[in-house]
Amino acid sequence: MVVHMRHTSGHTRNRRSHHALKVARFETCKDCNHKHLMHRVCGNCGKYRGRVVVDVLKKVVKAARKAEAAKPVAEKPKAKPKAKVEKKAEPKEKKEKKEKK
Repeated sequence: MVVHMRHTSGHTRNRRSHHALKVARFETCKDCNHKHLMHRVCGNCGKYRGRVVVDVLKKVVKAARKAEAAKPVAEKPKAKPKAKVEKKAEPKEKKEKKEKK
């Protein structure tokens, strides 16, 4: 079996030094002055570099229609089933007395 090379804590930390999260970079949309991530479509107006890429109004209408369809329809209240009454088991002494009679 091959002996594995050991990792020193310094080498491990050097490797993990690139795992840190980067700060999100925002820019302002030239058309609507809304903040959005760089190199991404503006979520407010749907434009990227001056062109309309996403029809935002269409998405809003579709989401509203979908939300309206998801609302539950008023239903009649269902009747609760009646609870069954179970008889308790009798102790042996009582059974013996009944059998003697």
